[in-house]
Amino acid sequence: MIWKTLYSRLKASLIVMIGISILIFAVARVMPGDPARIALGANASAEQVAALRADRHLDDPLPLQYWEFVKALSHGDLGKSLFTNRPVSTDIAQFLPATLELVVVSGLIMALLGLPIGAVSAHFRGRAIDQIGRLVALLGVCTPAFVWGVILQLLLGYFWPIFPIQGRLMDATPVPPTVTGFYLLDSLIAGEPGTFLDALHHLILPAVALALGGMGQVARLTRSNMIEVYGKPYVEMAEAYGFRPWRIVSRYAFVPAFIPTLTILGLEFAALLGNAFLVEKVFGWPGLSRYGVDVILRKDLDAIVGTVLIIAAAFLIMNIVVDLLVTLINPRIRLSSRRD
Repeated sequence: MIWKTLYSRLKASLIVMIGISILIFAVARVMPGDPARIALGANASAEQVAALRADRHLDDPLPLQYWEFVKALSHGDLGKSLFTNRPVSTDIAQFLPATLELVVVSGLIMALLGLPIGAVSAHFRGRAIDQIGRLVALLGVCTPAFVWGVILQLLLGYFWPIFPIQGRLMDATPVPPTVTGFYLLDSLIAGEPGTFLDALHHLILPAVALALGGMGQVARLTRSNMIEVYGKPYVEMAEAYGFRPWRIVSRYAFVPAFIPTLTILGLEFAALLGNAFLVEKVFGWPGLSRYGVDVILRKDLDAIVGTVLIIAAAFLIMNIVVDLLVTLINPRIRLSSRRD
């Protein structure tokens, strides 16, 4: 059952990745501007620009350029950045861990806040606490992440200077030895609690700003699903038998309501990787999303394609994980798979 689901999702994901690669490859090359001229600057001679275009096969027909890209990609080569003059894979390896660390912490905040807010609002539906929970969820959904970033910077970085508002570490704090690229984990592995606290201190504001939108969506969906479950006969029977309210909420109402919420939670988690670019800009976070914005503005062709493919792959992987979890959790899917 699980292997069948995994095979079908992997097959569909491969087709999606091929389509995305063709689309972004074509879009990057039809964007206005000469990437060779942008990379070399206005003072470069026409001969230098022509030599760079020939070296990067920019004068070849578009299908031939894509074929050269696919051949290089089959060997794990994402090309060379026109801006940093390094392999794109090297740039991604440098910037991706910072974004992943931000996204993982934001996803945890999103789940740990959104699910309880939705569950409490559903349990006390129609009361004051429900109205407060719905207002918080609505504000999270309606306000863009970068606006939350600016608000948090003003409140907790300027008026009340509790948290830093730029970078991953203070200038005086040494970077921990790289193992995972996650400063929180690397500092713990190296036995440097001071670095861990400094990294966590820098991470809180951008992670909260990025998480609030998804948190609101998860809270609203959890509330609506639980209210629907409260109308089911087995919940009414549990109430009639006098079960404790917390047992009804946690065991009979929340678990069935969590199954459809899990899908949205996984998609929101995956979307954080693409939505992080403005938050990273606001907080000066040296991550992949910020790098992606920079290479788009400079029309760095290989870097654009490589960044988009990495983000798309992360989104598809998260989608597969969510589908597998739903298959394991939902008994109706398990039973239907066995009958098939």
